[in-house]
Amino acid sequence: MKFGDKLLSTSRRNNSLLCIGLDPDPALMPKVGFLDFNKAVVDATADMVCAYKPNLAFYEALGVDGAKLLQGTIEHIPGHIPIIGDGKRGDIGSTAKAYAKALFVTFGFDAATVSPYLGFDSVEPFIEYKDKGIFILCRTSNPGAVDFQSLVDARGRPLYEAVARKAKEWNVHGNIGLVVGATYPEELKRIRQLCPEMPLLIPGIGAQGGDLASAVKHGVDARGEKAIIVVSRQILYASAGKDFAEAARRSAQELRDRINNLIGQISR
Repeated sequence: MKFGDKLLSTSRRNNSLLCIGLDPDPALMPKVGFLDFNKAVVDATADMVCAYKPNLAFYEALGVDGAKLLQGTIEHIPGHIPIIGDGKRGDIGSTAKAYAKALFVTFGFDAATVSPYLGFDSVEPFIEYKDKGIFILCRTSNPGAVDFQSLVDARGRPLYEAVARKAKEWNVHGNIGLVVGATYPEELKRIRQLCPEMPLLIPGIGAQGGDLASAVKHGVDARGEKAIIVVSRQILYASAGKDFAEAARRSAQELRDRINNLIGQISR
């Protein structure tokens, strides 16, 4: 199944645009094994999400054990739920080809985040996996995004807009989406106007201060779909006690229901 179809199928099945970032942080976790933690969170929330998004940095920081943890986590997630490998990869063609194989073949992710900074030949090896999703960094959620992404060309167009336009041009297989932070609602609105059909991966809700209502209003497509609202810490660490999985479920359900209420307001 192609990534886009898998995403929409799960989103509709679970009535959800919520994506949980599976980012195990030993400084915040309860006293439980990493894999047990991830499995418990997945078991508690699998009917609440449209996707899961492990951030590779949290696993790479654990070395060889982290790679095993990542593989065990992927294997535990139900097969109908898309898994987005968040590694923000981007390098020259030969290296990008190896990165794409690592993410899509070795680990078996359904989609990956990719940096476009090196241009088309650094993204092309990912795009060639036609059944996989590629989320190109467009307007990231961090404060430093303005350092480069707000720079304008001779026609007054900011760099993030140029990225969106290029991504649309490259989307010959219909497998490209964009990463756009909820912390920049006006830019999110503009990008959705430029790319009305693309899925948007939207981080920045919760700890980073992004507004959920704006993210939903400006992020969804004309059918109220194709926005992937990413939340990590708010759900994973809703409790530091033995009830962490139950607390994660409550938090996920609350967020999913809030998102759906906001979509309902838009449709009215």
